[in-house]
Amino acid sequence: MCRDVCRVLLVVVAWALSSLDLRAQNSFLPEGVDDVGWPSVRGRDHNGHSPEARLAERWPEAGPPVLWVKELGQGYSAFVAHGRRVFTQTQSLAGQYVVCLDADTGRIIWEHRYDLPYDPVGVYPGPRSTPTLAEDKVVFTSPSGLVCCLGASTGDVVWSVNVNQKYHGAGCEFGYACSPTVVGKQVLLAVGGPGASLVSLHLDDGRELWKSGDDPASYTPLLPIQRAGRDCVVGLLQNALVVCDLHTGRQLARVKLSEHYDEHSAWPIYREPYLWFAAPFRAGATMLRIPKFEEGSDVVGLDRVWHHSDFSNDVLSSVLVDGHVYGFDIIDVQSKTQRPSRGYFRCQDFETGKIKWSVGSQRAHRDPFEEPFNEPYVGQAGVVVADGKLLMLNEIGELILARVNAERYEEVSRVSVLGGELVWTPPTLHRGRLYLRNQSRAVCVYVGDLDLFVDRPKTTMSLADIPQSNYVDWAGAILSIEPEYAFDVPSSEWLWQWFLITELMLLVGHMIGGLTSRLVVARTDFDRRQSWANGVARTFTFVVAALGTTYLSRWTGRFLFTWPLTLFVAFEIVVAQSRSRTQFVTSGQRWKERLAVVCVLLTCATYFALCRRLSLVFEWVFLAGPPVAFPFLVLSAKWQRRLGKLAPMTRCCWQMLGYATFYGASVALLKLKY
Repeated sequence: MCRDVCRVLLVVVAWALSSLDLRAQNSFLPEGVDDVGWPSVRGRDHNGHSPEARLAERWPEAGPPVLWVKELGQGYSAFVAHGRRVFTQTQSLAGQYVVCLDADTGRIIWEHRYDLPYDPVGVYPGPRSTPTLAEDKVVFTSPSGLVCCLGASTGDVVWSVNVNQKYHGAGCEFGYACSPTVVGKQVLLAVGGPGASLVSLHLDDGRELWKSGDDPASYTPLLPIQRAGRDCVVGLLQNALVVCDLHTGRQLARVKLSEHYDEHSAWPIYREPYLWFAAPFRAGATMLRIPKFEEGSDVVGLDRVWHHSDFSNDVLSSVLVDGHVYGFDIIDVQSKTQRPSRGYFRCQDFETGKIKWSVGSQRAHRDPFEEPFNEPYVGQAGVVVADGKLLMLNEIGELILARVNAERYEEVSRVSVLGGELVWTPPTLHRGRLYLRNQSRAVCVYVGDLDLFVDRPKTTMSLADIPQSNYVDWAGAILSIEPEYAFDVPSSEWLWQWFLITELMLLVGHMIGGLTSRLVVARTDFDRRQSWANGVARTFTFVVAALGTTYLSRWTGRFLFTWPLTLFVAFEIVVAQSRSRTQFVTSGQRWKERLAVVCVLLTCATYFALCRRLSLVFEWVFLAGPPVAFPFLVLSAKWQRRLGKLAPMTRCCWQMLGYATFYGASVALLKLKY
């Protein structure tokens, strides 16, 4: 009996000590504010706000102290935090993981592997959603639609269900990215299935509580709100915005937003009774008024209060502070993976939609061929609001501290933390520390008052210890003109334009080759003159085609894709070398053949890498073209040898026919695919 009493006392004492320790860790919280950490991607109230105070008024020139840096891997998942632990999702070649880290050291406490790598060499590799913490549980989703609940202490699986398979979800073509929203015992998700546009699962066992609607989903998580004392949930879906009863799922209101393909990633903002949301594709921001819902009433529409075209959000959300919205107005159609998005960081009056101030530029941040501009630049940035300040991590990895000021942009400090890669993951604030990450590493920096940094590690790092480089917009320099929708199939008009301009390059190359051979080589040395003409023509065509996508596009003001011609020329050289073999092959000829093969492999690899870096996702069809055109190229090379001393223009026609076959085969594959 005494032993049992002692055990109970020990448990109580341990709980009390841990509570005291937890309270000591959160000296940034005002008196009377409960410590719930940063439990979801947008914080405790789903709005990007933190109650933490006593943050540093400005940072030293060398930057705030760095607690740890960790190579973390691929993924867009942000951190969630409670106590001395932080959680996120990531990916390596071994698979996708949920990881639990020590908040002060970055040491991995546990990790849970849940799937194979997702799109590891694609445009958007890795998990896209952020876990959610509730009742010592971690709830997360995966790009395949898996919803899983783990024990926060151990990482053990509590329950799991694949909502895409169970409910036939639709609307998330680039991978499921809806972070779970937990309210009480409900796990709320946008799924997009028939009769299951929105779904509520039980936190304890994953069983279905309710499902509602038929609209396809998008990437924005569900937002819980209250209207006239009634608990509701808002779903910003692919083509509609809906409001449902939180407890039953009954649809209360619906407004149609668009037709056909559309997407939404940024969170809406609610201040009763008004709901603000901004969309990509230059759709702008809209304010709706949510009515009081009567019991048993039919589904109603929502009144539009105002619409403003100059405030579009894409992958990062805006915040509302003191009646004003702060966020990035993207003027590109969508965010770019190859360069910083163009647009303005703005302050907008919540009630009227009036823009109070804007900073930024229509250009990307740093163009290596232009002088840097002097106006303030924020760019697309994830924002956390705390202690009257805006803590922003922008796309080029700069951490910015600015004061909340509706009259003007007031920047206090700026440091580079994750330079060299584009960043789409918003920051997380917990215990005076910011947790940041990009597609390769994670960083924890201390941004609180140094007088409160009583539990600092024995050694801290500085920003100079973080491996990073200045971001240079090489993509913007290479693609001065780019397609607005990189994922769209090129139109027939574009394909014809590209074909005609590259055929013209071939013709001009042969003309220059023939002219220079006449000037350099004696008239009687026909074989040498032919070899010289072919060499000059191929070199000229290869170089002009390689530069044409950049400079012809800039000159004409339209996107002209000439790189396929470089593939054809490199491949045609290999075929010509193989067909020029004589009965007795010399070592010199062997080396020429090997060099030609190496050149075509390097050309293909460079072409593929550049297209992937620039998000030109139709590049594969032109890589498939040479094998299809190979038989014709062999016949072309064979007949060119038999032509003897016929006019050089005849040889030019053969090569232009060969390119037409190569290009036509590529376009045919494109049409068959799409």
